Amino acid sequence: MEFDQEKYLTLLAEKYPTTQSICREIINLSAILNLPKGTEHFMSDLHGEYEAFFHILNNCSGVIREKVDMLFEDTLSSAEREVICTLIYYPREKLELMKKDMINIREWYSEILSELIEIAKALSSKYTRSKVRKAMPEEFAYVIDELLHVQKDEDDNQVIYHKKILETIIELDNADEFIVALSALIKRLAVNHLHIVGDIFDRGACADKILDLLMDYHSLDIEWGNHDILWMGAAAGSKACIANVIRNNLKYNNTQILENSYGISLRQLTLFAEKLYPGIDPMAAAVKEISVMMFKLEGQVIQRHPEYEMDDRRLLHQIDWENYTITINGRQYKLNETSFPTIDRNDVYRLSKEEEAIMDELCMEFLNSDRLNRHIRFLYKKGSMYKTCNGNLLYHGCIPLDEEGNFEGICIGGQMYKGRAYLNYADKTSRRAYFSGRKQEDLDFMWYLWCGRRSPLCGRNIKSFERCYIDDQSVWHEESDPYYKFYQTEKTCNMILREFGLYTSMSHIINGHTPVRTGEGELPVRANGKLMVIDGGFCRSYHETTGLAGYTLIYNSHGIRIKAHQPFENVYAALRENKDIESNSELVETESERIMVKRTDDGKKIMEDIDWLKKLLEAYRNGTIKQGRA
Repeated sequence: MEFDQEKYLTLLAEKYPTTQSICREIINLSAILNLPKGTEHFMSDLHGEYEAFFHILNNCSGVIREKVDMLFEDTLSSAEREVICTLIYYPREKLELMKKDMINIREWYSEILSELIEIAKALSSKYTRSKVRKAMPEEFAYVIDELLHVQKDEDDNQVIYHKKILETIIELDNADEFIVALSALIKRLAVNHLHIVGDIFDRGACADKILDLLMDYHSLDIEWGNHDILWMGAAAGSKACIANVIRNNLKYNNTQILENSYGISLRQLTLFAEKLYPGIDPMAAAVKEISVMMFKLEGQVIQRHPEYEMDDRRLLHQIDWENYTITINGRQYKLNETSFPTIDRNDVYRLSKEEEAIMDELCMEFLNSDRLNRHIRFLYKKGSMYKTCNGNLLYHGCIPLDEEGNFEGICIGGQMYKGRAYLNYADKTSRRAYFSGRKQEDLDFMWYLWCGRRSPLCGRNIKSFERCYIDDQSVWHEESDPYYKFYQTEKTCNMILREFGLYTSMSHIINGHTPVRTGEGELPVRANGKLMVIDGGFCRSYHETTGLAGYTLIYNSHGIRIKAHQPFENVYAALRENKDIESNSELVETESERIMVKRTDDGKKIMEDIDWLKKLLEAYRNGTIKQGRA
């Protein structure tokens, strides 16, 4: 359909009815183009670790501490600067502790308010006054705006004015609320936009609290991870996904997120499991039973979809029920389990009547959980399979490749999907599964994205059956997609970047999913700086393997930095002892010239807007479109 330029200009004229209104907007937009770009903050693989995530969100990956040190290194001690940082991270909690031991509280209020204003002033310098004003808590916006723009004059009138405002705030016993408001503004100005590169759910206990926090965050996007898509599939009604979600949370002893946070009862499952496996712990019995149900349901999905090419993962019918052994790749293995009371040996993938009833009830509970579905709709609203932003390509898992390093994918409905087209298809199908009728083929594809052999979110050949029933760990090895071999090379990374329309030498891939094993000498920066893996292991169960508690990435107007974080002790230690997460910063790329808004995606959009405004201005001046009234 041909674009109607005149119609668009006529619509634009409704918003800008005079030449003066156009000139004013062009001046404003041109000024924004010449401000430094805002700071982008990248985090990945949160896995329900709420306290560590909340702390890194509060300290902005150490940016707050850096700013405090820069401003006050020569005037305040290290201990005094640590108190300021902790106060910014947890203002209400820290104030309660400090006021118990404070002798001259009014003097301290005066000092700390002045220091917080200096920090806010430094961080606001890269934004327009209008944007900073919008970021302020509404009840204090006018006062903060005045304080941030105090100018020293000949008679110090402005400085006296500034001092009087602070004195009044203290006299009215409103200092605590003002400190809370300033702390919120500082954290908001420190990070312009947050990217979550997948896996909010599973392992840790508090994914729901993380999502509550993200739903209130001022600007963010999410690139779905395999654990996110699993919960999305469960909320859409995929029984195979539901069984996996329940098994994962039983294994990691995280049933509270199901039962307490989302109101999904496991009572019927555990009562049935106790009858099937008497004499063992009810939770252990539930794991046994949900595992059997999961392998049955997965077998049904694989049987329905030969295009998944996963028939070798259907293993129940390969069991020798006389000897409880199984042959895999020509080698026989003894099973560590001999009790399978719900399996019909003539139809091993059929659920029993009791299992059908349990699964139907669980499915209804997932579909009808209000809080879960609020979170899932938020994941759809803010999330996608991948994102390109300011020259960088963000995705959680991988771009499937073949053994030669070329794009690989999946053939569905007679059409082969590879590279960008594959991720676009996965994104579209994921949305259709939840929002459009919950067709079985779409629900099955959600399960495939969770653990399929060539899933861009999984990236390995899952061996859950072997890990569950075979003690010989030699059969546990999960082969990775060839992507994880080729992504070490700059050539492959450039091929992937071009596939997604990124051609500049300054473009990078930002990847999550696979923990960086720092203890084994792995580095997060690969392919000569073209790719960065930022999963350093937020999850506590990974800390021994990775030697760290996570990587994050900061991209500001000066360049890109990887931040490596040590384990977070707890909020109590942060409040009592001002303990922060120890973070080391590694420069990945430093810009020779500071990056201004004009070089960002937002800048390109602003320049397009300016071009259209100039066309409207010309139309007014040559009489093509009549001016209205301001």
